[in-house]
Amino acid sequence: MNSRWPLRLTVAISSAVAALVLVVALFKTRLDVPTVALGLLLLVGVLLRSKVGPVRAVLDHVVCIALLSLSGPASTVVVAVLLPLTQDRRLPLMRRVFNGAQAVLCAAMAGLVYVRTGGVRGDAVLEQPGHATVSGFLAIVTWLTVNAALMCLVLWLDRGGTSPLTFLRRVAAPTAPAMTGYGLLGVLLSVVWLGGLGIVAVFLVVVPLLVARWTLSLYETERNAQAATMRAFIQVIETKDLYTRGHSERVSEGVGVLGRHLRLTDDRQQALEHAGLLHDVGKVGVPTRIIQKPGRLEDFEMDAIRLHPARGVELIGNIPFLEEVKSAVLHHHEKYDGTGYPAGLAGENIPYFARIIGIVDAFDCLTSTRSYRAARGVEETLEILLQDRYTHFDPRLVDAFVEVIRKDGWKSAAADQPAPDETVRVAIDHDDLSLGSGGGASGSAAGPDAG
Repeated sequence: MNSRWPLRLTVAISSAVAALVLVVALFKTRLDVPTVALGLLLLVGVLLRSKVGPVRAVLDHVVCIALLSLSGPASTVVVAVLLPLTQDRRLPLMRRVFNGAQAVLCAAMAGLVYVRTGGVRGDAVLEQPGHATVSGFLAIVTWLTVNAALMCLVLWLDRGGTSPLTFLRRVAAPTAPAMTGYGLLGVLLSVVWLGGLGIVAVFLVVVPLLVARWTLSLYETERNAQAATMRAFIQVIETKDLYTRGHSERVSEGVGVLGRHLRLTDDRQQALEHAGLLHDVGKVGVPTRIIQKPGRLEDFEMDAIRLHPARGVELIGNIPFLEEVKSAVLHHHEKYDGTGYPAGLAGENIPYFARIIGIVDAFDCLTSTRSYRAARGVEETLEILLQDRYTHFDPRLVDAFVEVIRKDGWKSAAADQPAPDETVRVAIDHDDLSLGSGGGASGSAAGPDAG
């Protein structure tokens, strides 16, 4: 029996219920001015999505909550049908059908809650604006709750890549406050509309919102372009050594996971991920023959490696990043006991981001294949990190990292990495010089071959 039949059955039932709700709503809907005007506004906003950013999530809540108090729940359900009409046709049919049913069911439940909590309509909104606001707030909370519940249900039944818990933590919870705020703007829109301005209220309330979203989308596009440029630059650097290809990307992802676990602010989270991506950018100035040398490095060669943090800061010095990024790039090879480089900082004198990157950098190094050894297992590597607390790493950050990796897992380096070179007998790691008491991989992480 097809293992996806519970998912298909759920989509079919949801679609059938949504279709029935829509038919009932069509018989009760009055095509008044607010319904037509706001319905057209919603369509225009969705069609402009590719030009002004993700405006649909903004408009659907503003328009639908406004319609609850202007024209009633039936009109809200009918207009909600417009939301999935411009879906990407490349999406699977079952997903598109479910999205349509989801929009109708969310609107219907929000309308039901609005009515049952005494939500007023028409001119009564001006007489009882507080009551309309409370009912509107409960309606938008209902919309978001039903939407999240339906998504969690299909994610649980699909058993694909994203778990319901991950969706709630990374998508639903962070966006709920903003979506609630957009919904309350719908109440404001209805009050301004009923106050005598009519359709002009759209230009006073919604148009400025769309302009703001458009401006933010331009900023987002520029930020994504910068990130893509940085990634391309890092990939060029990492072609010097096939064994470290993808290392900076994985470190960026790893510090991002730890940063979210530590509940960093959005700005600091972004800065931390940038720092993780750029931490080895200074290796562009290290001769390729040193990077690729299979045996133990001479002192002058080791000195060239140790210069890469300072060279990294020189390279990114003119980029308008937070200072935390530059300090993290400069100090990510410091050790907690003060025996690292370049400044020999110890304990909490080491910048916070640098302490985070040092842990993830070492972890990815050990779980990746190198010329002189095969990749170590995740659990084995976590035990090494725990063993090296207080000497190499901040103990509290190690504990947090171990906790999050044991809970969420880790995507190790690709299996198509080159196999270790069996002719190499010297345990020296060009990428993670923070491990080991001698400045090279000569401590517990280096294994029994260290000398």
